[in-house]
Amino acid sequence: MSRVDRWLLPEGIEEVLPEKARRLERMRRRVLDLFHTWGYDLVMPPLIEYLEALLTGVGRELDLRTFKITDQLTGRLMGVRPDMTPQAARIDAHYLKSEAPTRLCYIGPVLRTRPDEFAGSREPLQLGAELFGDNGIDSDIEVLNLMLATLNLIGIPDMHLELGHVGVFRGLAQNAGLTPERETELFNALQRKARPEVAAMVADWGLPAASREHFLGLVALNGDEAVLDEARSRCGGAGDNVVRALEELQTVTDRIKAGRPGMPLFFDLAELSGYGYYTGLVFSVFVPGHGRAVARGGRYDGIGKAFGRGRPATGFGADLRELLALAPVEAEAASGIFAPAAGDAALEETIDRLRAQGERVVRQLGGNPASADALGCDRELELQDGEWVVKERVKDE
Repeated sequence: MSRVDRWLLPEGIEEVLPEKARRLERMRRRVLDLFHTWGYDLVMPPLIEYLEALLTGVGRELDLRTFKITDQLTGRLMGVRPDMTPQAARIDAHYLKSEAPTRLCYIGPVLRTRPDEFAGSREPLQLGAELFGDNGIDSDIEVLNLMLATLNLIGIPDMHLELGHVGVFRGLAQNAGLTPERETELFNALQRKARPEVAAMVADWGLPAASREHFLGLVALNGDEAVLDEARSRCGGAGDNVVRALEELQTVTDRIKAGRPGMPLFFDLAELSGYGYYTGLVFSVFVPGHGRAVARGGRYDGIGKAFGRGRPATGFGADLRELLALAPVEAEAASGIFAPAAGDAALEETIDRLRAQGERVVRQLGGNPASADALGCDRELELQDGEWVVKERVKDE
């Protein structure tokens, strides 16, 4: 390996340099403060744990995204977390054991075997919030609004909210009496919006005419709010579960329109990403020019069952690095106080006081006397009449 190659990082892994690191850390603190004001308590799950614990209760998709290593102390397989949501569910179910609704939040790195998109990151800085213990639509709306508030705080422009509900397809499949295998096959065709495939499947299976029309109609049920009226018309007689799902979508729509007038809304009742994981309302945010959702979430009841408590749950997640890359960058002026390399006790006391006030004070070093400009300082400490004072400085020519 050449000397240059030694500095290469694996594909999808990047170092964060000082300017970007400052933005990330500043925004991380602001997001956590926002979560706190909504009543969400911070948790810090481990980066690595035994594989059977890490993947309990999750689907094969997460298994394939998990880096696996052998614990040198026990010989057991361990995994590096690819997602923090299941860990939060375990904390709620196994450790907290509260009967009241539990609100948890987190921000931390996760590692994935492959990126979610071409040339994407395999090490997202995942932020998220989860609400456990309530199965009502109010908790879904709270989490959805918290997601939107988080994106507003970060400065994501031109947001478009997409809503769906896996209960519609699940109710149609139950009403048609589909086997699990046929349900999966039809699900895959719907994900591709492949109407001819869907038509061929439902015809070959000899489904009742009403069920065939329901599934064929589902492919086209995407667009503005008029989709909900069309869905109610097309899905008549499809069963109580479908009716209930559409009622929930209407309730969420009305609440979002009342609280956030002007928010662009889009509906896609055949959008079933995470179908094996989500159990109810699903929501995503898109921005123009970006081909994938910048944040997504939904209801995923029962995830804690594998840990002994299958509580209702809803939540959302996003990648803070990705969000900051989409947000406008504000010019940041140099800020800091330049201090001499050595001085009297009064100088040391002044520096300590300024740092305690939150000021950035950078000492000159005798071995490398870099200028104040090079060190990013717009002020300096000067000795005047026996006292050290902070003065604005004139930039070096």
